Amino acid sequence: MTARTKARQKKRFRFPAVFDKFFVKKKSYFDYQTLFLVLFLVGFGLVMIYSTSSYKGSLEHNNPAYWLTEQATKALLGIIVMLVVSNIDYRRIKDTNYLTMTGYLISNFLLLLTLLVATATKGSKRWLKLGPVQLQPSEIAKVAIILFMAHYIYRYADKLKNMKGTISVGLWAVPTIVMVGVENMSTAIIIFAIVGIMIFVASPRYKQFVILGGAGIAGMALFLVAGYRQERLQVWLDPENHEKGLQTMQALYAIGSGGLFGKGLGQSMQKMGFIPESHNDMIFSIICEELGLFGSIGVIFVFLLLIWRFMVIAMNAPDLYGSLIVVGVIAHIGIQVFINIAVVTNTIPPTGIPLPFISYGGTSLVFLLLEVGLVLSVSRQIKMQQ
Repeated sequence: MTARTKARQKKRFRFPAVFDKFFVKKKSYFDYQTLFLVLFLVGFGLVMIYSTSSYKGSLEHNNPAYWLTEQATKALLGIIVMLVVSNIDYRRIKDTNYLTMTGYLISNFLLLLTLLVATATKGSKRWLKLGPVQLQPSEIAKVAIILFMAHYIYRYADKLKNMKGTISVGLWAVPTIVMVGVENMSTAIIIFAIVGIMIFVASPRYKQFVILGGAGIAGMALFLVAGYRQERLQVWLDPENHEKGLQTMQALYAIGSGGLFGKGLGQSMQKMGFIPESHNDMIFSIICEELGLFGSIGVIFVFLLLIWRFMVIAMNAPDLYGSLIVVGVIAHIGIQVFINIAVVTNTIPPTGIPLPFISYGGTSLVFLLLEVGLVLSVSRQIKMQQ
């Protein structure tokens, strides 16, 4: 057999490139890496919640698994919500004009209701009890503002070409930020950052964000006139000598005593009543104590991997609307991880922000998993050529 004959046998028939759209097969994409990372964080969170709360649960409820059971129930609910949402085409939300506006209005109504009728807990009104259900409206507001701003920016992207239009888009988030900021400054900062990053990504001009960002920071600074916020600044600057700096100092002791490899899972001493919120906002300090520097860096690395997977989905989303949803979720999770770890290490003033997927908190976990479901829904619409 001659070389020319062999070449003919190897050569395959191919239509001209113009016909590729008719013949190239495409399959839907699903980001299993993201799903695995999220499930790992949720599972790790349940382990750490049991480790940090078993002693306190035995004392207060005669049940070392009390908080573990509560969180596991919410985790199961959240995973179901995530899987259901991931199977819904996110573009249906875009095509239903009134849906995002309804969510926006309901979330703001719940925030207003919290300010008016909720009972203060630890000096602030953050929880709303509706019959047997107790929820935190600020967590609902985060999801609502992501969906609403994604829809609004997608429809009116042309407005972002000038300063006036950009301000008119950002003003829609002001009622939510103000109502949240009255009682929960840290969450208001997160929502402000989410909206700012979403507008920044969609805007063709970036210089105007220097002015807008400065104005937003100045507005946030006005909330610092409240007495308890000034006190938090004092705790941050000198926790060792401040009467309310005990929790910060104990968290730093926990971090320092962990060393490179930690004392071992379940072997923390600071969780024995020294850190009041060891299973909640300060859980990262116990991770450092029990798993050491390597364990804490490992947790941060998983979060970085998750954000990277989100970025891959955002860059390959089929439209601007899908990209903006994912960008909003990236901003939410990324900023919240940064604030929590910065507070635990006393890098910034103390505030009540949980570590996503890991800290105890049913409302936070369910709505975080709902957001992940939205991201996975966007990933399903990415088409891959075969």
